[in-house]
Amino acid sequence: MTEVKKPAPHGWLILDKPRGLGSTQGVAAVKRNLRQAGYAKTKVGHGGTLDPLAEGVLPIALGEATKLAGRMLDASKIYEFTVQFGEETATLDTEGEVVERSDVRPSLTEVEAVVPQFTGQIEQVPPAYSALKVDGKRAYDLARAGEQVELKTRAVTIHSLTVRHPGECRDPERLGEGEVILDPGLRRGDAVEAITLTAHVSKGTYIRSLARDIARALGTCGHVTYLRRTKAGPFLDSDAISLDKLNEIANGAQLSDLLLPLEAGLDDIPALTLTQTDAQALQQGRVVSGLPQPSGLHCAMLDARPIALVEIQEGTAKVVRGFNLPDVAE
Repeated sequence: MTEVKKPAPHGWLILDKPRGLGSTQGVAAVKRNLRQAGYAKTKVGHGGTLDPLAEGVLPIALGEATKLAGRMLDASKIYEFTVQFGEETATLDTEGEVVERSDVRPSLTEVEAVVPQFTGQIEQVPPAYSALKVDGKRAYDLARAGEQVELKTRAVTIHSLTVRHPGECRDPERLGEGEVILDPGLRRGDAVEAITLTAHVSKGTYIRSLARDIARALGTCGHVTYLRRTKAGPFLDSDAISLDKLNEIANGAQLSDLLLPLEAGLDDIPALTLTQTDAQALQQGRVVSGLPQPSGLHCAMLDARPIALVEIQEGTAKVVRGFNLPDVAE
């Protein structure tokens, strides 16, 4: 007798990715749990690579939500990261060998003075150990093979950059925006071995390069020892589940308690409420005219069900991306 599978789910699982786990491994863990829980084969993808040495918010799209993964890649991100001064490594993190040393240690005052230089649109050179391709090959493969890797400067945007915690290379305290906590007895003019910052950045920004360049601007060198993504697009720390929580799905935990709806990935997009007739028109690839909504992207909804991501121009809506979600009444 053929086993009846649960229908494939659609939506977002936000994984609090632990250090040491790759993004593709996170996707594989989701697939494994769904399979063991008896769900039909489900398309799964992630919304932005997070290095194995980094931790934090990793949006994982299921089913029709994978159609929005590209938008998530383009979304801005927020990171907390610690820069350890005095040593620069080949990988710009704790994994690589030391390639440069300096006895110079900046003060908190000096760090706060240099931060504005790295806010707004800046130019940065990506790390040699990155997934960018050079002549068809991954830069990190070339670097590991001992080849000299020359990557082009790229423009990125740092929306904000703030000092979170000066101290001895440890995880940041959870503070309000803009607050700085000093170690007991530490004055702003005292030299610091490490400092933790929060950066809100555009797509394509490399935090390891940012840390390298901040250290160099301070007359020293440095590398990242702690990196956590706290926000990716609309998804926050508070949305994320642990790997242990994810693994409970295979043991019978309700997926619906953990799954965010597809439209959660469009939190910054206004909704467009449709009639049954207009919804049918969009599903058939036709345009809908005479709309009063302003021009721009909208999430077209029929009742509580997303129908399509549409672009409205002068009152006419055209489908950008359609969604084939089952009717909740079915």
